[in-house]
Amino acid sequence: MKDLSPTIYRQRLIIEGTIGEVILDKDIEAYLSQLSDVLEMKTLLDPVTHFSENFGWAGWIHWESSGAHFYTWDEPYPFFSVDIYTCKKFDNQKAVDFTHKFFGAEKIEYRSI
Repeated sequence: MKDLSPTIYRQRLIIEGTIGEVILDKDIEAYLSQLSDVLEMKTLLDPVTHFSENFGWAGWIHWESSGAHFYTWDEPYPFFSVDIYTCKKFDNQKAVDFTHKFFGAEKIEYRSI
């Protein structure tokens, strides 16, 4: 993929994991709020969540430098996917380690783009 704007810094991180329990809205709100602190992001809008009968809970937080989306699936087993996109540098490993510990993930995978 060609970088169409090399003068604008962008960083993306996708974190996915399997866990033993279904994730609820309160968990997503707490996670996204604490992730903001871990990554030293300035929150412009507190986490917003929504429930889908077909999939599970989802949430989003707005940071001054972009934000993060969080998605869950209850079936066929509890699974989550986090998309972090920002124009401010952050430590990928801090985000991965925090996410792993916060949810007690059984398995976790990530990719930086």
